[in-house]
Amino acid sequence: MYNSKSSLLLLLFLINSFIFFCNADSGTKCSNTSSLIGFESNFTMVQHQLRGHFKILDDCSFQVSRFDMLSGSSDVVFWGAVAVDFSNITRGFPISDHRLNQTTYKNASFSIQLLPNVTWDQIKVLSVWDVTTLSDFGHLTLPTNGSDLYPGRVNSMFDNCKNLSGNYRVRWSLNVEDNWIEIGLEAATKTMNYMAFGWANPNRTKELMLGADIAVAAFTEEGRPFVDDFYITSYSECMLHGKDGSAVGVCPDVVYENTTNGMTLNNTKLVYGHRRDGVSFIRFRKPLNSSDDKYDLPVNPTEEMTVIWALGLMKPPDTIRPYYLPQNHGGPMMVAYGHLRLNVSENVDDCFGPLDADDKQDQDLIIASAKVPLVVTTGEALHYPNPPNPSKVLYINKKEAPVLRVERGVPVKFSVQTGHDVALYITSDYLGGNATLRNATETIYSGGPEAEGVMASPYELVWAPDRNTPDQVFYQSLYQPKMGWRVEVVDGGLSDMYNNSVFLDDQQVTFFWTVSKDSISIAARGEKKSGYLAIAFGGEMVNSYAYVGWIDNAGKGRLNTYWIDGKDASNVHLTNENLTHVRCKSENGIITFEFTRPFNPSCSSHDKKKECKNILDPTTPLRVVWAMGAKWSEHLSERNMHSVTSQRPVRVMLLRGSSEAEQDLRPVLAVHGFMMFLAWGILLPGGILAARYLKHVKGDGWYQIHVYLQYSGLAIILLAVLFAVAELHGFFVSSLHVKFGIAAIFCACVQPVNAYLRPKKPDHGVEASSNRIFWEYFHVNVGRGAIVVGIAALFTGMKHLGERYKGENVHGLSWALIIWFLIGALIVIYLEYHERQRRRDRFLGRGNWVLGNVEEDDSVDLLNPHHASARTGSQNSGLMEVQLEPLSR
Repeated sequence: MYNSKSSLLLLLFLINSFIFFCNADSGTKCSNTSSLIGFESNFTMVQHQLRGHFKILDDCSFQVSRFDMLSGSSDVVFWGAVAVDFSNITRGFPISDHRLNQTTYKNASFSIQLLPNVTWDQIKVLSVWDVTTLSDFGHLTLPTNGSDLYPGRVNSMFDNCKNLSGNYRVRWSLNVEDNWIEIGLEAATKTMNYMAFGWANPNRTKELMLGADIAVAAFTEEGRPFVDDFYITSYSECMLHGKDGSAVGVCPDVVYENTTNGMTLNNTKLVYGHRRDGVSFIRFRKPLNSSDDKYDLPVNPTEEMTVIWALGLMKPPDTIRPYYLPQNHGGPMMVAYGHLRLNVSENVDDCFGPLDADDKQDQDLIIASAKVPLVVTTGEALHYPNPPNPSKVLYINKKEAPVLRVERGVPVKFSVQTGHDVALYITSDYLGGNATLRNATETIYSGGPEAEGVMASPYELVWAPDRNTPDQVFYQSLYQPKMGWRVEVVDGGLSDMYNNSVFLDDQQVTFFWTVSKDSISIAARGEKKSGYLAIAFGGEMVNSYAYVGWIDNAGKGRLNTYWIDGKDASNVHLTNENLTHVRCKSENGIITFEFTRPFNPSCSSHDKKKECKNILDPTTPLRVVWAMGAKWSEHLSERNMHSVTSQRPVRVMLLRGSSEAEQDLRPVLAVHGFMMFLAWGILLPGGILAARYLKHVKGDGWYQIHVYLQYSGLAIILLAVLFAVAELHGFFVSSLHVKFGIAAIFCACVQPVNAYLRPKKPDHGVEASSNRIFWEYFHVNVGRGAIVVGIAALFTGMKHLGERYKGENVHGLSWALIIWFLIGALIVIYLEYHERQRRRDRFLGRGNWVLGNVEEDDSVDLLNPHHASARTGSQNSGLMEVQLEPLSR
């Protein structure tokens, strides 16, 4: 028995030895003829936090060292291709049978053998490739004919790395001869957060931030990296003093000198930056000894110096301060901020493995609603989540390849405007592009070749996920892979709970509501990541009742109500509305809150609280605006906290379940008002004055002026009415202004008809008929009444404009209108006095008769009983006295 065991062990030893020497022999057979032997390069990170150093050992092997990578699928391989673009790299080939299977690599080193039929001449691009998802984790390019194809490429490898906290690192490479240090800041943090790192003043032993020279790196709202040189003078946000304009706080260097010449003061130079897998990385270069000795501290590369660092929220520029400014880090020491002693010339590498963010998803999230169609278009690929990808990808509601969330049982409507070369379909296949062409199987849930259209003629695709739909499917193009992205299928939610929903302005917030007998249930959901979400009832945030939802530091959802009467934090007043069924949550950074409130607040008749005036009438449109920002708290101290807000209110018809964007009609109403003022304030009164006070002028000029002015005024009135009706999309008799306007227009339109039907004027010396006298009374009084009602319409129109838009200059315009008509009244009094004096002189025989004025008869005012009796007496006598006066006495 013993001999048998010994023989078996001896046999196994001989077999292993034979295999070892065979492998050794095969390794020695690998030649060294390639010109690429000894070539070294670093991998360019694309995703999965891949880093590493690459070196070609011989004609059939290479070495990878300092290799970091978050785990991928079960089919991640080393991949060869002729170019890095989408069409070429996807047609590549595996170069080794080595699998990087579902393992997180941490500073690993290993050697890889090429497949027997693969040579270095076939490989122009070497990638770490996920075959299942056609994903490039990272790659490098091999030189051609001894030269590097991409000599200026940027990588994320450095000579040194130091952990500042569990989710923040600083990397650096030093070049003393050229007087620079290149620094890479890397943190698993939110997109809107900054990373700060710099040197403390060597003369300080406490309050190390004061006098510190730091670099602050972050990303803009569009995802562009930037880095600025900052100098710290106090523990506060950067502020400017009003008297001398001097700056104090954590300010960019350029602010202290109040100059736009940033090149002379901002001595940090951005090299590269990206966000991958929820990790921000920005690489920049700064001089060791800067020419700016006022705000930059010299860095001694051979001495141990104190460095400080922080992570926190970055405040975007506003109209007051046009700079990105870091906010207080606000977290515990050694998590959100800290300091340490560092000698940059010593080799340090304590960064073991890649940073692994809790939230790796940076793509926008769109939550589908049954009421609002999703607009699907195509556009340039800027931040596609799964590179490599085509140059053109799918956009939904103006967002590039967002994650789409739908609810089971809720139909989803797509308005497909992708062009005739892109057909939308919902598939189980990760890549799309018709899986059968890749000899793969897929389940198609909706769409197909017919689901294509353009903006002028969109195709409407309706998809209703049911209970059998998997939790994850994909929207893709039928003809081109990797144009779309993921669809999350969840159980029913807000769309099922509320009867109505609409997008608010710019499709960034969805507003849900259900109307009950005495109350309304409301929900609001942001369509992008934010720190808080606010909706308000009013034309703008100022002078509105606001509802703000956010997540506090303990992770609990909060919802508060406010009355806002200004733009400062001191103008945001907390109210205590009677809200029930309140909920607020954040999912992947998307804020959603819900509440129920009565239409009429529960207040007594003597209660003067602000919230008591927040009355909702379901029969009138509700104007709703929104705002989002990075931070909110119950104790407000920051100014202009929102980073994005609606541009205009949306009018929500609560009972009809619809909405419309409210247009700014002030320009339209201004034109309408000016035309009405021209008619009622100048032309029509001018026509009346001509008929009243110009009859003594020779000929019928007064009549021509009267007719032309009246018809011109009437034409302008009708044009002004048509202009307003067209812009307001209808004619609504609701306000006092409209009622006065209708009455004035009716009187003005009666006058031409009345003039057409006037009785014949009697011959000279013949008594006027009763019809003629009645007509003249009617014509004159209706005209004067129209002027009075028209002026009333002008004043009520000004009042209506002020109530609707709260115009600051309406009060001044109203006084100008009053002064105008007072001046007109004084002119009328003056003219009336002289007219009566002239007629009195003629009646007493002292007037100068103008020879040839055959219209003398028309100068008699039939509305004056004394003049009417005088005219009758003269006609009964049958005599006419003519007084001829000598030309000179």
